[in-house]
Amino acid sequence: MAQQRRVQLSTQRPTSTVCVLGTELSLDVCGSAPKDAVAFHVQGTPGVKLYVVHETQSVKLPSSVGRWPLAAGAEVLLAMDALSKDVGDEKVRISYFGEAGGVPMGRAMLYLTCVDISLDADTSRSGAVSRTLLDKATWTWGPDGHGAILLVNCDRDDPKAETVDNHDTAVRSYADLKDMSQMVLRTRGPRTIFTGHRLLLHVDFSDADKVGVFYGGNSVALEEYKHVLGGSKLAYAVKPSRHQEESIFYVEGLAFPDIGFSGLVAFHITLLESPEKGLLETPIFTDTVVFRVAPWIMTPNTAAPLEVFVCSVEDNEDFVAAVGALAEKAKCRLTVCPPLENRQDRWIQDEVEFGYVQAPHKTFPVVFDSPRDRGLKDFPVKSILGPDFGYVARQAPEGASSLDSFGNLEVSPPVTVRGKEYPLGRILIGSSFPRFGGRRMAKAVKDFLIAQQVQAPVELFSDWLHVGHVDEFLSFVPAPDRKGFRLLLASPSACYQLLKEKQEEGFGEAAMFEGLEGVPKPTINEILANEGLRKFNNYVQVRKGSRGLLSSLACPSVCPSIPLPLVLQVNMLVLGRHLGIPKPFGPLVGGQCCLEERVRALLEPLGLTCTFIDDYFSYHVLSGDVHCGTNVRRKPFAFKWWHMVP
Repeated sequence: MAQQRRVQLSTQRPTSTVCVLGTELSLDVCGSAPKDAVAFHVQGTPGVKLYVVHETQSVKLPSSVGRWPLAAGAEVLLAMDALSKDVGDEKVRISYFGEAGGVPMGRAMLYLTCVDISLDADTSRSGAVSRTLLDKATWTWGPDGHGAILLVNCDRDDPKAETVDNHDTAVRSYADLKDMSQMVLRTRGPRTIFTGHRLLLHVDFSDADKVGVFYGGNSVALEEYKHVLGGSKLAYAVKPSRHQEESIFYVEGLAFPDIGFSGLVAFHITLLESPEKGLLETPIFTDTVVFRVAPWIMTPNTAAPLEVFVCSVEDNEDFVAAVGALAEKAKCRLTVCPPLENRQDRWIQDEVEFGYVQAPHKTFPVVFDSPRDRGLKDFPVKSILGPDFGYVARQAPEGASSLDSFGNLEVSPPVTVRGKEYPLGRILIGSSFPRFGGRRMAKAVKDFLIAQQVQAPVELFSDWLHVGHVDEFLSFVPAPDRKGFRLLLASPSACYQLLKEKQEEGFGEAAMFEGLEGVPKPTINEILANEGLRKFNNYVQVRKGSRGLLSSLACPSVCPSIPLPLVLQVNMLVLGRHLGIPKPFGPLVGGQCCLEERVRALLEPLGLTCTFIDDYFSYHVLSGDVHCGTNVRRKPFAFKWWHMVP
C-alpha cells in the first residue's frame, strides 16, 4: 500500500505541496468547503491522477458524474507518476456548489510538485545497491529473503591506528570504506523545491550506538568523508546536489548482535515541509531501509585450514617443529607466536577462537578473544588484528573460570536435527548441571554466542572434568561418506576393552610410558587390577554419556569412539585429512603402540593420515594437548548465512 498523506485545502488562498512519486495525497474536501456547500466538482491537469471516494467506492476521474455530494467521508485521492519539470507545474481545483447549483460558491486551488525520493541499500543481497520493489523496511531470512546486511567494522586497516576502525569517527583509508555498506539517497525533481523543504537522514535513538555513517558529498578525497550519523548524532540534514541525483553514504556496524540487540538497525530519510515562520516543520514523507548486522560465525574442524597458530615457549621446539611439518603437509601457513608475545602462555586455543563475518560485498576473518586473559591476552590485538582481520572480545565481570577458555568452545559441521537444518553447524560449550556451585561459561560470552542466531549453541555437561573443556572428550574429523564427518568421542570403556584384549593375548606385562623418565609405568595388568581407577573411569564414562550430544547433532551412534587412556587422544589438530594426535606412549605390543594402532584402524579407512605428536614434555604429564596448544584459522562456509532460517 502506498504511503498516504492528508492535505488541508483553503478557499481563501492557493495551497502548494509536494507529491512524492509512489505516494498518494488525500484532499480534505469537506474541511475546506464553504458553510452552505452541498456538492463539489474536482478537476486536475493531465499529470495528476484523481479519484473520488464516495460511499466507500473509489471512482477514477474523469467520470460521468459531474458533481459529488459533500457527504461525510467524501474524499479526493491523487497520485502522480511523472516528475515535475518546474515547481507547481501541476494543479488540482475543487469547486463548491450550494443547493441552487449554478455559479460555484468557492474554489480551492492546489499546486503540486512531483519529486522522487528514495533511500536504498543492497536489499536484494547481490553485492550492489539498486532500486527494488522489495519491502526495504523489513528484513527476512531464507534463500528468497531480502534485507540489507551490515558488517561490524572491527578490523584495523591503518597499521598506524591504535584500535579497531569503528572505535573512531574517521575514514583512514579506502580499504576502510570497502568494509562498509553503501546506502544511497536518490532525489529527482526540480532542485529549487528543496529551498523550502529539508531532507533529514536519521536513526532511532536505540540504534544510534550500534552504527556509524560517513558522507563525503561529491568528493572522492578521504579527508572529505565526515562522520554524520551514529553515537550522539541522531540526524543529519542532507543538501541535495544541484548536479547529481545520488548521495552515497557509507555505513559501518559498531556492535555485534547481543543480548538486548537483535542486530536490526533502521535508517530513515524524511522530507520536512517548512511552514510559516515560527511554526514547526512538518514531515510529509519518510522512506526507511533496514539493515541486519552480520553475525560472528565459527568454523568447524572439517573446514579447510588456512593458517595454523602455535606458541614457542621454553623447551617445546620439537612440538613446534612437528606442528610445522604437519602444516606443511596440509599446505597451510604456520604462524609462531614468540615468547615475548606469549609470555610463556602456550594455550593459544584457550585464548582465542577464529571465525568470520560476511556480507554480500565483503567477507573477512574475526578473532574472538576470550575473558581468560593470561600471558597471551595482548597477542590478538597486537599480532592478529589488522587489515581485513577483525577482533571482538567479551569480558566476565563476575570473574573468568576455566569454562571461559575457548578450549570449551567448539562447533559442529552442518547437521540436520529432527528435520531442522543447521547449515552452519551448532556451537558446543561445556557447562555444569543447573546447581549451585557448578562452573558455567560467563554470561556475557554465552549471551553473545546465542545472539548470533545462526549456530544455535548446545550445552554439554563437562564440569566433571578438572579443566572442564569440551575439546577434552570430543572432536570432529572429515569423512567421505554419510554426513561428511565423524564425531570422535573419547571412551574409557573402549580403552579398557582394548587393554583387556591385549591382556588375553598374553601382553599383560606391557607397560605405559616406556622410554620416559621420571614417571610411573603401569602395566596392562596393573591398570586392569586397579579398582579405584576403574571406578573413576566408569564414573567418567557415565558423565560423558553421549545421548544428549548425539541427539543435539543427529549423529549416528556408530561414530568411532577413541580409546581414552591416560592421555586424551581426541584433543587433536585437524588439518584437512591430516591429523596431529597426542602420542599415547604405549603400551607396546609386538613393538607397536596398541593405542596408536587402534586409532589408525578407526581413522585411516576414512582417508585420514594420523601423525602422533609428542607433546608430553612440551605441555604437561598425563594430558595430550595438541589441540589446546594450537589454533587454526579456517576457510569460511560456502553457505551464505542469510539463506538459513534460524
